Amino acid sequence: MNDPARSPEGDALTEMILTMFRVNNLMLIWGDRLAGRLGLTSARWQILGAIALADRSQPVAWLARDFGANRQNVQRIVNDLAKEGLVEFQPNPHHRRAHLVVLTEKGQQTYDAAVSAYYPRANALAEGLPVEDIKTAHRILLALRQKLEGENDAEKHD
Repeated sequence: MNDPARSPEGDALTEMILTMFRVNNLMLIWGDRLAGRLGLTSARWQILGAIALADRSQPVAWLARDFGANRQNVQRIVNDLAKEGLVEFQPNPHHRRAHLVVLTEKGQQTYDAAVSAYYPRANALAEGLPVEDIKTAHRILLALRQKLEGENDAEKHD
């Protein structure tokens, strides 16, 4: 069947996307198990990581933007982390209402413990996978991300 609306590249990308969806779900389950011992879900761990790895303290909207996530969802998670004493809100000198989200000492310790548990498991997952293949997959995902971000930005301006 020769469908002019389809291309071999598009079909290959579709297969990869379907696999990525499945891998993403499995990664979330894996992350929930790994971080669950610390009272975290994958989503909470991801947000803690975004805060911990940021160059400077940021408001929720910036965290959501950098994360490529919905601001309301990130706000809900940050609020939960604040209730657990893992993050706190501090005044933002550039914006009266958009407070900065900052890790507490407990938050930093929890994040560090999650990362310490993560690395041996990541090493085990990577075992047997050639580093160059991993780097190639990463480059492809980055290129897709850039294209999708460009499309999303273009739609905002339509």
